[in-house]
Amino acid sequence: MSSKDFAERLRDRQKLIGYWVVLDAPVATERIARVGYDYVVLDGQHGLLGYQGLLTGLLAVDAGASLGSGSVGLVRVEANHPTPIGRALDAGAAGVIVPLVDSSEDVTRAVQAAKYPPAGVRSYGPMRSALRVGPVPADADAATVVLAMIETPLGLKHVAEICATRGLDGVYVGPSDLGLSVGARFPGDPEVAGPFEEAVKLIAQTAEEAGIAAGIHTPDGQTAQRRLSQGYTFATVASDLTHLEAVAASHLDTARS
Repeated sequence: MSSKDFAERLRDRQKLIGYWVVLDAPVATERIARVGYDYVVLDGQHGLLGYQGLLTGLLAVDAGASLGSGSVGLVRVEANHPTPIGRALDAGAAGVIVPLVDSSEDVTRAVQAAKYPPAGVRSYGPMRSALRVGPVPADADAATVVLAMIETPLGLKHVAEICATRGLDGVYVGPSDLGLSVGARFPGDPEVAGPFEEAVKLIAQTAEEAGIAAGIHTPDGQTAQRRLSQGYTFATVASDLTHLEAVAASHLDTARS
């Protein structure tokens, strides 16, 4: 799947399923990208990848996708700033997930950082993206997506105006921080399950009313399936690090039993 095809499918609110990568392990990322996920996200905020890791990770996604899966690479950038957003797109990302978005103004800054003039302020230097996405600014703008994370108290409060902001392609729920925002003592705190689910529902409904995509991070395929049935249009499954630990622990338990 090309970056353009992915952008069109996401904007059409088609169902998409992705995977999350936090390890700087390009061989593992390449294998994940050939499994069949629609997208693979490289975590530049909390992940263990520097810029070189993001670059080789995107190379690995494309290598894996060439074996038949069609995955594209996205980057969760470290901050809502033109430098990390521009560098991720220059490296060939099909889009960026921008954390800690509190307002419509935050969205506008993110969109402008991701788009070339006159719509934005992205500096021209596409490097690798000239090969993957294309060297023409207007074509690159159309073929890459900007997703805003809803995870803070202000982001939740202003979700309607965030979703209505021009140029935004979708919102993305960070469940750990969203849980803390509604009063959780720790991620997954059962005492705030009700308020958390209400917030998750509100975000999906608001995105639908605005006509943009709604995504969410999930711990497993079963939860991803449930969120997609609840109105979310794309869902990301777990991460390489958590899966590695879980599978290793499971095999150890089986062997010892």
